[in-house]
Amino acid sequence: MHERSSVAELAHSLKQELNRYSPGGKLPSSRELIERYRVSPVTVSRALARLTAEGLVVTRPGAGAFRAPERPAPTRTGDTSWQEVTLSADTPAGGVPRAVDASGVLITLAVPPPGVIELTGGYLHPTLQPEAAMAAALARAGRRPGVWSRPPVDGLPELREWFARSIAPTCGTAEILITAGGQSALTTALRALAPPGAPVLVESPTYPGMLAIARAAGLRPVPVPVDPDGVRTDLLAAAFRASGAKVFVCQPHFQNPTGAVLAPERRPEVLRIAREAGAFVIEDDFARRMAHADAGPLPPPLAATDPDGIVVHACSLTKVTSPSLRVGALAARGPVLERLRAIHVVDTFFVPRPLQEAALELVGSAAWPRLLRTVATELKNRRDTLTAALRTTLPELGLAHIPAGGYHLWLRLPDGTDEAAVVAAALRAGVAVAPGRPYFGAEPPAPHLRLSFAAPAGAAEITEGVRRLRTACDETLGRA
Repeated sequence: MHERSSVAELAHSLKQELNRYSPGGKLPSSRELIERYRVSPVTVSRALARLTAEGLVVTRPGAGAFRAPERPAPTRTGDTSWQEVTLSADTPAGGVPRAVDASGVLITLAVPPPGVIELTGGYLHPTLQPEAAMAAALARAGRRPGVWSRPPVDGLPELREWFARSIAPTCGTAEILITAGGQSALTTALRALAPPGAPVLVESPTYPGMLAIARAAGLRPVPVPVDPDGVRTDLLAAAFRASGAKVFVCQPHFQNPTGAVLAPERRPEVLRIAREAGAFVIEDDFARRMAHADAGPLPPPLAATDPDGIVVHACSLTKVTSPSLRVGALAARGPVLERLRAIHVVDTFFVPRPLQEAALELVGSAAWPRLLRTVATELKNRRDTLTAALRTTLPELGLAHIPAGGYHLWLRLPDGTDEAAVVAAALRAGVAVAPGRPYFGAEPPAPHLRLSFAAPAGAAEITEGVRRLRTACDETLGRA
């Protein structure tokens, strides 16, 4: 059994037994716990430390561990109704409301109830995450001299150099800022490039987290439709002219949620159109390291073919490793880099050095290329499993595009379907799916679902999830 699992199980067992002891009562000695649960002294020490951190146990050197005193229940006697007036009055005349709808993000972050198959998650199942490699990298990082000292605000030079090489041969270390994951990179870029109240062009549909960032910053998302070849450049040019926007957010590789890759002929068009509009392109390259085994060579990032500083490139290690390895990067050139740096420093100071050191250890290890190969193969197999199950079990759902990368499929429901009813029925049937509505910046043209194949435990769970979705569709589609 993994040490981490043993610690969690022992902590859970001890927590269940705490009610047998009165507050201040002494728990069994470490030796007794070792013999009773057949675990190591380290496991006992770590389990007790976990309960101590939760405020359930207190330890006294030389005396043992004791049940902590009861914590009094908090009392709430104040009146917070005044906040409604203040919070609703902070929108300037003609401005964008500052209330933020995070529901589209929370759907993919929430852990479903026990027994519910997760087809919503945006991260790899724990069995696909390189836990051993990350633990080894973190241990090696912890032994590096100065690991707890203050890092440079732009990030460790070696890590910045690694990101620069991964983006383009022409990208220099001086053009890189290390960020706390991709979400932080997007937040910094949008705040730096557009003032409150300004329009910002976004793909339609697009990542709900980016829409939430834009609205939280007081920006006005203006949708530009995508098709299987990425953003429609004819409509992009029209949107720039109509809105006067100076920023366009683009996902050119395995777009979320459609999975589209920006076609070769459209790539220079996006840069040309933005240049003529005097606008920036924020390139959200979140899924490049999640290409499937059958993807073939990927086109380079837009930033690699942009000598003029049009593109602000955002990428991250998080998706292909762990939701807790929140290390990403922004790449930019020209005066905009100083603006990005200023926003980044004001918001976060810097990314914690131990995390940067651990990321550097991981990407420099022999485990890194093996991880990428394993994920590429596993995601392809899971995609094929989900595609086959949908075609067999739910052929009435439209699947216009099968992506060669990323971790999700984008399905169109029959016209007139109550999307929310399908999602609710699916949860009752034991499978969590994401509704399409949060992926649109304006009124959606049709009802959709997004299904993730990265989060389930494996092929059997994916197939069973589709079977449960069939049950939900039988309950709801007939009402359309």
